[in-house]
Amino acid sequence: MIALTPGLAAPLGAYYDGNGINFTLFSAHATQVELCLFDAKMRETRLPLPARSGDIWHGYLPGGEPGLRYGFRVHGPFKPRRGLRFNPNKLLLDPAARAVEGPVADHLYLHGGYDQPDPQDSASLMPKCIVIDERYDWEDDRPPATPWSKTVIYEAHVRGLTLLHPEIPPVLRGSFAALGHPVMIAHFRRLGITALELLPIQQHTTEPRLQRLGLINYWGYNVLAPYAPDNRYCSLRTDMTPLREFRDAVKALHKAGIEVILDVVFNHSAELDLDGPTLSLRGIDNPSYYWLEPDGDYVNATGCGNTLRLDQPAGVAWVMDCLRFWVRECHVDGFRFDLGTVLGRTPAFDRDAPLFQAMLADDTLGRCKLIAEPWDIGSGGYQVGAFPGRFAEWNDHFRDDIRSFWLRGHLSLGQFARRFAASSDVFNQRGRAPYASINMLAAHDGFTLQDVVSFNQKHNQPNGEGNRDGSDHNFSYNHGVEGPVADHTIVQHRRASQRALLATLLLAQGTPMLLAGDEHGHSQQGNNNAYCQDNETTWLNWAKADDCLTAYTAALIRLRRQIPALEQGGWWQEGDGSVQWLNVHGQPLSAQEWEQGERLLQIRLSQRWLLVINATPQAVEMTLPEGDWQVVAPFVQEEDSQVELPTWCQAAHSLCVLAEKKN
Repeated sequence: MIALTPGLAAPLGAYYDGNGINFTLFSAHATQVELCLFDAKMRETRLPLPARSGDIWHGYLPGGEPGLRYGFRVHGPFKPRRGLRFNPNKLLLDPAARAVEGPVADHLYLHGGYDQPDPQDSASLMPKCIVIDERYDWEDDRPPATPWSKTVIYEAHVRGLTLLHPEIPPVLRGSFAALGHPVMIAHFRRLGITALELLPIQQHTTEPRLQRLGLINYWGYNVLAPYAPDNRYCSLRTDMTPLREFRDAVKALHKAGIEVILDVVFNHSAELDLDGPTLSLRGIDNPSYYWLEPDGDYVNATGCGNTLRLDQPAGVAWVMDCLRFWVRECHVDGFRFDLGTVLGRTPAFDRDAPLFQAMLADDTLGRCKLIAEPWDIGSGGYQVGAFPGRFAEWNDHFRDDIRSFWLRGHLSLGQFARRFAASSDVFNQRGRAPYASINMLAAHDGFTLQDVVSFNQKHNQPNGEGNRDGSDHNFSYNHGVEGPVADHTIVQHRRASQRALLATLLLAQGTPMLLAGDEHGHSQQGNNNAYCQDNETTWLNWAKADDCLTAYTAALIRLRRQIPALEQGGWWQEGDGSVQWLNVHGQPLSAQEWEQGERLLQIRLSQRWLLVINATPQAVEMTLPEGDWQVVAPFVQEEDSQVELPTWCQAAHSLCVLAEKKN
């Protein structure tokens, strides 16, 4: 006969100590919590957790072993207008589960009920949590601890990055193992990136609406279990588990000097709106975990049907425990917080919100890079520049303004300079550093760089929403023909624009972020919201990669490392030798030129590096500042690359870099 002893109120979740398993679950409003154990034939045994310490229910299973399948049933009142939706007919996932068997197939019986609790049992339809043994030999692993000022981020999807790579063994493609494969390590090192930022690797599931359309959630932002590495990203080799394989990848990347940053989703859950399934938090303690309207409906500041409530101790403790798990047990180096404004809602955004205070005071997170996507769709949701302390933020000002400058001609030199100087107008406040600006031209959400120069309009028809989804404001330019196929002249113009945009990104102050595939010309055929496209739309086609563009990107990153002004930690100050802003005559820009001048500019960095910018449609003769200059980018070896003239013709729509010869 199985019997539980009281056990301990910590840690969260199911913890195997070598002799048995301790189970804990938070619920402030429950009247009883049952631990549900499942054998190999999925026969269920229900055991009431015998102890409660405050709002933590707990029990210990002597002799319990890793591999045990489990879930919870939580009893309590069903009073929807008060937000209480307890229904013990629904098997619930542990919010702190380290492993979950799989995704959720849409079914009516997963719904917990509207005005009355649904009577159907959901156990046969629900994936089960799995107890694991967290021990692992990290050998001599050490975090690379790359300073922010030297950081170059590469945003990628585990599956899409490697699924079509011909030099990776088929059994490993699309998996955690592929991330640490020597072929990928060689590519990362060739590029010179210092941090791999991964779209959500946590166990996620596909929304019922997408399932009915025959699509899947590819990006992974519909998270089911935030502690559990997704088993679909495991190669499933003999004796391999998702957690072990992910740790192996981190260890290999660290050995190559590459940090690992995880995209985490603490703004909404896979339970969605009132029509969504009851999978975990809703049935465990709905009003403690979600922001609710006065009538018990869900506040939807995320566009995903619900909004997590993280201003109370239970929510703060859950998020902090999860982040510590990824750092302590998986050695990750940082986090990017999806729709990060939700983290500071109280319910209005507050940079001193309890979760922010906990994160910034935590020793375990002290070495981590913290990156916010600084917006959600709720009231007051746009908070670029408003995050606290050590946070860096995705900078959509940089993305939109730099695209506009090169492709639309709708930006003054003054505004361009502000973006180039780490958006000092936005981030140079309250002691923040230039690294706070995560500069990007493209990210997973939006056009790829190739599509930015190939499409004027989004083409999201395959997503099944009548092309209504995705942004209509892309600041892109197709150069005269919509789509990837165009004549030689247009292709050459697009290539020039790509290179000018990349040079601006990688030679600007702030932290550059490169979208995987932008270095070799990957196109999504104009889809700017490919969240449900797990196919060749999103998979990188390595066989067709533009190696010249890859080499150009790598050379820019090498050049970045040679320019002290781009790797110093402080803001550029007038007269400190870091930067000079010059006009076509090599003289300081006048006030009128800053705001009304043509898109012609020379930027002198650290005295001996000169960026010559012509964003106009015609070649222009410029006078270089006094000095013995030679062209070092765009990395050509033609005869004129060594031109040494006081006046110099700069090609249309181009950014050229010169270096002053050393005596």
